[in-house]
Amino acid sequence: MGLLILERFVAVHRDASGAVVAWVREAKAAEWRTPADIKTRYPAASFLANNRVVFNIKGNRYRLDTRIAFRTSVVVVKRIGTHAEYDRWAFND
Repeated sequence: MGLLILERFVAVHRDASGAVVAWVREAKAAEWRTPADIKTRYPAASFLANNRVVFNIKGNRYRLDTRIAFRTSVVVVKRIGTHAEYDRWAFND
């Protein structure tokens, strides 16, 4: 699930640790079969092409970019970064 990516991120951005740990806990327990399942819990999540879902972390200070296989509920963490970093990703993908 990209836990190493998240561990490296919170080592630098310690203020995000609690929010990231809470998101991981919820994502592991979730059975997201459709985007609506995510929207119920995360109404501010952004849905992009190719099953990419971007979550706001810590009051939208950070953005967590994922790819979700809805049929199997597998979540792959692509990257996590500041909102400014996300703005650069969005235009370079």
